This record gives sequence, structure tokens and C-alpha cells, in this order.
Amino acid sequence: MTMKWMQRGLALFAASVLLLSACSQTEKKPEQEPDSGALTWSTWNGYNNFLKLLNETCPEIELEYDVYSGANYTGFSWAQMRADDIPDIFITTQILDEELAKERLADLSSYDMVNRISTSILDQVAIDGGVYLLPVDYAMYGILYNKTLMEEHGWALPTNFAELEALCEDIRAEGLIPGVLGTQLTGNTFSAVFNLAKTSWLTTPEGVNWERDFLAGDATAAGRWEDTMDFVQRYIDIGMFTTDPEDRNNPQIVLDYLGQRKSVFCTAVLTLSITQLPDTGDELGMMPFISEDGSKNIYMYSPTSYIGISKRLTEPGNEKKLEDAVKLLSLLYSPEGQAAFITQETPCLMSVLSSAGVPEDALIYDAQQAVWKGRAFPMTYVGWDGVLADMGQAYKDWFRGEGDMDGPACITRMDELQNNFLSHSEQLYFCRSTADFTQEETARLVGKALGSAVGADAVMVPVGTFYREGAGLKSCVTGKLYEGRINTEVSATILPAPDGEYGLGSMTGAQVRELVQTGFDAAGDGKPFPYILVTRGDRELEEDRVYKVAFLMGGYTGEVEQACSIQKEKGSIRGFMKAWLQEQKTVSPEGNPWE
Repeated sequence: MTMKWMQRGLALFAASVLLLSACSQTEKKPEQEPDSGALTWSTWNGYNNFLKLLNETCPEIELEYDVYSGANYTGFSWAQMRADDIPDIFITTQILDEELAKERLADLSSYDMVNRISTSILDQVAIDGGVYLLPVDYAMYGILYNKTLMEEHGWALPTNFAELEALCEDIRAEGLIPGVLGTQLTGNTFSAVFNLAKTSWLTTPEGVNWERDFLAGDATAAGRWEDTMDFVQRYIDIGMFTTDPEDRNNPQIVLDYLGQRKSVFCTAVLTLSITQLPDTGDELGMMPFISEDGSKNIYMYSPTSYIGISKRLTEPGNEKKLEDAVKLLSLLYSPEGQAAFITQETPCLMSVLSSAGVPEDALIYDAQQAVWKGRAFPMTYVGWDGVLADMGQAYKDWFRGEGDMDGPACITRMDELQNNFLSHSEQLYFCRSTADFTQEETARLVGKALGSAVGADAVMVPVGTFYREGAGLKSCVTGKLYEGRINTEVSATILPAPDGEYGLGSMTGAQVRELVQTGFDAAGDGKPFPYILVTRGDRELEEDRVYKVAFLMGGYTGEVEQACSIQKEKGSIRGFMKAWLQEQKTVSPEGNPWE
């Protein structure tokens, strides 16, 4: 078989190896090269503009990239934290373990940049008086509405539930839907219920204590949630929680229901990239979640990410790295740095700087005022991840009139789910890794799971071993498996994000070797990602023999697909991985043969 990807072969493979050795710091080699002095940095969505600013403003700061583009960014960042394998600049989306953050990260509270951040924000992230992870910016959430449509009808924004109820009656009289709620993701329905609880008791000291006790198994939803569920039912009755029969995603719902003037309000949890609806030019607005008497109308927020500095930079010998890291964060928490994140394309994002202002006509103006006045609260997530999706499903059934669910049934379901989660928490772990894996060893593990599930003779697994923007990285293995127990979340950290299909083709042993040498040239730019070849029984492939070869979803080029007659098959690598790990019970870098 004659193909361009074969002809480039050894030269491109050699180039990829050189790039790997020059740019990747995540693989621990037997003979460690001298420290280059560059800061290691987690690749993370949304930082491109800031990195350009950093290069222009502080060109002396060198960065080396710790690659990750897998299925679970947050889970992998904390897996790195638990294994003490974090990059110099650590980025995550949640503070999942405060004690571990104190142990692994530098205390930033004494640096000048912290003084630029609102005291109310610092209070939320302080851990025993120290500050280890700073929010980069805040995504603000409220009830979205078609502002132009409201103005045309002369409707004023409601300030309490009685006014909201009356307005919804007027909206229905005009043949419109008062409010629509996205239900494709059960996190939306979970948030819809919890956000209303926060307009009354859940954010009080009593509510905070209840949440702590409920998550520990020392309190129940029964006897505490009845008034909230009655309030949710009233939102349903006035038409504020109408569901989309097609169960489309939140952006589609906004464009259809608000954009086509079918609905006035939308209670989906969504960060917009627009302030005007494209088809009509109607302007969007955001109002708070309305409380019973109007005394606690609130907005919700969540940091888009947190950033911190590894504590090892405070050790002797790392003074220059620490200086560069502090300089980097100082730029990030300057007006110029914040402007790199908050642009016209991010109208729902709010700066964390106390000096930051928002124009009165901005989408989030009232939401920003609410933050400073204590009328904004964090989205509920941490601690609830084990039951959040299932609770959200119960609320979804209620909103959609399915499964005989209502408020009382949802309260019962909440208690059942939490009790089951706590009593079976150990059973959630179905395997154990006996040692830390390298990235290549992790890719081989993924290959074994895929190959054994689909009856292949060999598997080609691309690895994203050097940082480069462009196509294909999401189809590579970029995570590593660390020592410890494995559940569904940990399993997801080592897998690529694309899922639901795999490729199966026929190749001779010679063709397989040529493709291994060429690599996965996803962008067609001559800069391939290396392939890891995994074979059944670790057998050498015979040059002229034809083999059944499996590929991850999107892990091959169109040229290879055509030349090797690769067929796309339905099947989930996440499901394959979980089933294989359950069967193995323990895994190690040198063990678990695929026969």
C-alpha cells in the first residue's frame, strides 16, 4: 500500500520524539534532564488570550505545557494533586479537598496581587486563614429573559413571587410560554430546585448545617424540604418550568424559545456568548431567582477556574521559578489580565477585582451588584457529585410529568439516593491501581480494554505528548493513571473526551509498523501525535499477515480510514474501560496481559 503517511514515516516519527523530549514535563524519565527553569503549566480552555498577553508582557517567563484534554479535567487535576504530580501552575474548576490544597500549594495571602481582589471573594476561598487557590473569574447565573419582548408589552420585572405570578398570567394571555427550563442535563433540574431553596433557608446558618449533616448521613430531606418543594410546585404551576419536548441543549433552547418569541424567560444554567438574539435582534436580560416575599432575590455564580502555585516552588533552589510564578499571577489579576478573559464574547463573566466596574446596561450589572451586596451564592456541586445526577433525574421526571414524581416523592428519593450512596460508597470503587502509570503505560491500558472488548488483534492509541493547538488532541490519551482506588470518575480521567464510536480496520503487520512510525497527523500539517501500538499477547506482528486493528473514536485520519477500510462501530470506550477494569480488579504497569 502506497500512502503519504507511509512515505513520511521515520522522519516524522523522529520529529515527534524530539518534540516530546523538548516540551513535555509530565513523563518521569529514568534519567532526568537538568531543570530548564521553565514553569510547567496545565493546558486549560479559555486561557489563550492571557497566554498571548503573558508572552507580550513578560517574554522572559518560559512555560512548558502539561497536556490534558481528556474526559474529566477536574477529576484529573485532583488525581495529580493526590499523587503529588501537579505542574508549577495548577488550574482546576473546583476546590475538592481543602486540606490537600494546603499541603500541595503555596499560600498566596501575603502577595500584593491578593489585595486587588474583593474581600468577599477572598473570604469564600480562604482555608484556615490562607489562600491557596484563587478564582480566575466568575460565571454569573440568573433567569434569562427576552428584554425587548418585555419592553414591547410594557411588562416590568417582578420583585416578588406575587408579581411574578401575575406577570406569568399576562404572558399566558398573550399565547406565550412564561418560562422554559433545559432538562437535557440533569444538573439543570438539580440547580433549578436548589436555587429556589437558596432564596429562603438553604443559605442560612441552619441550611449550611443541614447540608453538612445530610452529606454526612446525619440529616434527612424529609422534614426540611417540604416548603421548598411546595414553592417549586408553584413555579411549575405558573409556567416558569416548562420543559422542551425535544430535550435539546440549553443554547438551542435559548435560540428557539427566546429567539423565536415563544417564551419570555429561560431558567437554564448557561453562560451566554451573545447579548442579542440573532434572528430578531432582540436584547437579552438577566434577572435574579425570585423569592417568596422579594427579600432574598438571588443570583448564582461559579468560578470558571481556580489557579494556584505548587508549594515546591517555595523550596530552596526554586527562587527564580517562584518569582516568575508570582509575576504570572500578578499579571492575571491586573485589569489587563482580567480583560483577557472578559470580552464581548463572554458577557456572563465577572472580574474578581474589587476595582472592576460593569456598565449599567451590561447583562450582568445587577448580578455584579448582588455579589457585592451578598445577594449571590455559589452553585451547589462540591460534595453532591455522587447523587447530583440522580437527584436531578428525579426532578426532571417531576417537571416533565413522568414516573409519578412530585414534590413529596422527590424528597423521598433524595433520602433514598443519599442513604444508598453512603451505604455503598466502597462498592463504587471497582478496581485498584497498584502503582503510578506513565502516559505510555496508561495508553497501553486503554488499548487493552478496547482490544479485548472488540475482538481486535491490535490497537493503535495516539497520545498527546506535546502541547500543540489543533485537531486531534481530544482523540488522544493525555491522562495518566495513578496509584489508588478506581471508580467511574477516575476511569474517565485517563480517557479521551470523544466517546460512542471506535474504528475497526484490516492492516498487514508492515502497514501497522509504518503507521506507528508516521504517527497520527490529525491536522495534516506534518506534526503528528505518536501512536502506541498494543497487540494481543504482546505478539510481534508478521509483516504480510492481515490483522484486525482497532482505533479510538477520531484517532485516525481520513487517509488512513480509506486506505485501511476502517469501519466506524458503535461502542463506548468508557463502558469498555469500566468493564475491563472491573474484570481485572487490580492493574499495574507490567501486569494485566491481554490474551
